Amino acid sequence: MKGPDTMQQDHIHSAFDADLSSLRSQVMTMGGLVENSIRQVSKALNRRDSERADRVVAGDVEIDKLEELISRKAIELIALRQPNARDLRTAIAVMKIAVSLERVADYSKNIAKRSTVLTHSPPLDIGIGSIKRLSKAVRIQIKHVLDAFIKGDVERADFVIYRDEEIDQMYNALFREFLTHMMEDPRSISSCMHFLFIAKNLERMGDHATAIAEQVIYMITGTLPTDDRDKNVMTDFDEYLT
Repeated sequence: MKGPDTMQQDHIHSAFDADLSSLRSQVMTMGGLVENSIRQVSKALNRRDSERADRVVAGDVEIDKLEELISRKAIELIALRQPNARDLRTAIAVMKIAVSLERVADYSKNIAKRSTVLTHSPPLDIGIGSIKRLSKAVRIQIKHVLDAFIKGDVERADFVIYRDEEIDQMYNALFREFLTHMMEDPRSISSCMHFLFIAKNLERMGDHATAIAEQVIYMITGTLPTDDRDKNVMTDFDEYLT
């Protein structure tokens, strides 16, 4: 039979687990909103849909509020519950992940604003397909890293980190494509510059997905990933995009 002290400790531990579970759930809610923001801004850009872009901008407010709520609750959890090492890492990781997701949403908002400007410019006949593919790659990175977080999956988090190189390559190819087009047709410089900023925002989203993956690995293992980790994971980027 358990004594009063043991029962109290069990109650404290159970309450902490419930609070931590709530934080995880809120992170996943936030992640879902961010994924949808990327999806919607891509549609707004492809369809020259300024109303959809405006909804992406407006929706950023809810994401900002969630980030503030998650960070505040995580700090309270650390201060009041005095968690053990692994639970402390989880609480800290949750805060950092929420901040990265908020930054991804900010980049999505930036793209939406540029998308609205582009609706008043003549459409370009280059780069749109590549931008769409880059956007999809980034959104899937976010999906994979959230799955890694909720499942405690180090291998999937590694997968996200080492797929960031392909996103960088896609961005560099887009940069060269738009730069060449501007040199050949100076009239396109304004529109191309907007698309270059959009591509850069997408590339930065990919960087934040990597940062989240690193936090997931730290949360699970207690160590941050290094460059000598096994890179022998899915090499076919087209397979990754399915």
